[in-house]
Amino acid sequence: MARPGRQEPLRFLDVPQLTALPKRILIGRALRSDKLGETLLPKRIALPVFASDALSSVAYAPEEILLTLSLAGASAIRFSWQIGVVVAVVMLAVVTSYRQNVHAYPSGGGDYEVATVNHGPNSGLVVASALMVDYVLTVAVSTTSGVANVVSAVPVLRGHEVALSVTLVLLLMGMNLRGVRESGTAFAVPTYAFMAGVIGMVGFGLFRHLVLGDALRAESAGFHLAPTPGNGALTGFALVFLLLRAFSSGCAALTGVEAISNGVPAFREPKSRNAASTLLMMAGIAVVMFMGIIYLAHLTGTQMAEDPARQLLGAPAGYHQKTALAQISAAVFAGFTPGFYFIAAVTGLILVLAANTAFNGFPVLGSILARDRYLPRQLRTRGDRLAFSNGIVLLAAVAVVFVTAFGADPNRLIQLYIVGVFVSFNMSQSGMIRHWTRLLRTEADAGQRRRMRRSRLINGFGLVMTAAVLVVVLVTKIGHAWIAIAAMAVLFAMMKAIRRHYDRVAGELAPAAEPEPAGAAAPTRIHAVVLVSRLHRPALRALAYAELARPHVLEAVTAGVDAADTAALREEWERRGIGVPLKVLDSPYREITAPVLEYVRGLRGSSPHTVVSVYIPEYVVGRWYEHLLHNQSALRLKGRLLFKPGVMVTSVPWQSESSARRRPARGRSAPGDVRRGEPRRRTVPSGAAVEIPAPPVSTDKDAVT
Repeated sequence: MARPGRQEPLRFLDVPQLTALPKRILIGRALRSDKLGETLLPKRIALPVFASDALSSVAYAPEEILLTLSLAGASAIRFSWQIGVVVAVVMLAVVTSYRQNVHAYPSGGGDYEVATVNHGPNSGLVVASALMVDYVLTVAVSTTSGVANVVSAVPVLRGHEVALSVTLVLLLMGMNLRGVRESGTAFAVPTYAFMAGVIGMVGFGLFRHLVLGDALRAESAGFHLAPTPGNGALTGFALVFLLLRAFSSGCAALTGVEAISNGVPAFREPKSRNAASTLLMMAGIAVVMFMGIIYLAHLTGTQMAEDPARQLLGAPAGYHQKTALAQISAAVFAGFTPGFYFIAAVTGLILVLAANTAFNGFPVLGSILARDRYLPRQLRTRGDRLAFSNGIVLLAAVAVVFVTAFGADPNRLIQLYIVGVFVSFNMSQSGMIRHWTRLLRTEADAGQRRRMRRSRLINGFGLVMTAAVLVVVLVTKIGHAWIAIAAMAVLFAMMKAIRRHYDRVAGELAPAAEPEPAGAAAPTRIHAVVLVSRLHRPALRALAYAELARPHVLEAVTAGVDAADTAALREEWERRGIGVPLKVLDSPYREITAPVLEYVRGLRGSSPHTVVSVYIPEYVVGRWYEHLLHNQSALRLKGRLLFKPGVMVTSVPWQSESSARRRPARGRSAPGDVRRGEPRRRTVPSGAAVEIPAPPVSTDKDAVT
């Protein structure tokens, strides 16, 4: 036996042990539950964790406005800054509204909780479906946009966008599996570098233009932006429609605002105040960067085209259109290449890391939905690092599907993006209005009533703004948005079905309302059946174990697959004088499972109050390839018997030498060890010791087959 404190070397391929070390290297050591408080975030870390999505959207939202306006040609580009102002106003209105939410509902349910409490469970599920779709698209859009910006700076990577995006999703998954605090600390530096880079670029661009009088020109400023065929010079209703569509595209800058309200539990105390302060900081920084980029795009003459080959007249042959931010930074930092590459690097990083917002929001929402029995219970529990690991892995898997299906094209993915978030915005704001109205009915304090009326007015203004955006989005983007709406509908139906299942199971498992008489729930008799194929050690152990349970009836059962084998088993059974009767089931089609199931069904039919307890000997092996050679019949039998009412299934394992983790020291036996060739002793219910000679172990057949 091994000395205390000394680890014996592994004697076989132990998959859990072999994977434990890589898991610890990638994820880190497991944390105790009482360490949860140490993972809470200060505001300086919470800002990059929860606001990276909203902050990063300023890198592609202006580009979406320019792309939409390009459909009408160069004459429509002049409306870009007016649209930017309206988007900024909507953002400030939404952020101000959400500051009310985090104070009123600090538990982390966010929009889902607000809608559920104030509008009912179905409305809550609509919001949950919208948020889950939005989170998945956040990961897909962020990673693909980040890759697009990197490819703009490093064209040699063109053509590998899907592989790069999928790799980034998996890396983000691994980082988040290490825990919220560690991932936030790792992502803080790139987020702050992006903020400093963009604000610095805007400031430097204004300095060059206003102070030095330099002419800042983007590479596309000299091209002629022609309208797409069929559009011509849009006027009247067509132009208004196009401007509304550009506005809805620019509202992608609002995505991620709701993440802080869903992540309030991750903040340090006072949670609500810290979350509200983080919301305000995020809004101020995002509006400054968004409007700065819009202004620089107008100043540098940056032009974007959905189809550069047709719209960008005068572009050289083989011209690859760069992103709007890449063109602006190249114009601002003309003659200073490090500045251009710094902006490209931090933009690519922040766009990728913006997915971290979803990796923090989706698992928390999934845990709350699992608690309410709308999603599988596995999503409710925390992993080794006190993060909701199952939710993180699920989010990454679905995002990879979207990235692959849409060819890692951020412009196609963004079209699906805005619907879900604005559905949740509207449900949340209307829910908050009902919340304040309900409280006003019972509040007597004049000061509190003034505060509640002010909060209701703020949420009402937010509702008007977000409802207008949602209508615009649905009208102008229905050709793309139907995919997101269909995904929301499927999720809604799936969660309702899961809830019905859990409710049905809970009803079946609930004890009776009236106390049952003593013994009413217990079976009247136990009929034990030991399945045997040959008289070897696993079968003898199963017989001994079944007899120790003292059933009312005990018998051994075998399927007569081969007449010669069955005759040999009978002869050996009688020769050893085993007191348990052996029953041979007829098997004309050489099956094992079907005759056993039929026999058990017959036992239950003849005596419905009798519980049939089936003992299945199993041969336990230690090497992965040995599992393919043993216990296949046992697995099939267990899988079928588990669905039979009134039938209990017990596995009786026999451990092979290859399954032993450590070898006993020479000359000594491990507890419970039986030396090969020696008789095994067992105690029967009467208390008399009976010796069962151990036959040679056969390893060429399953314990059952």
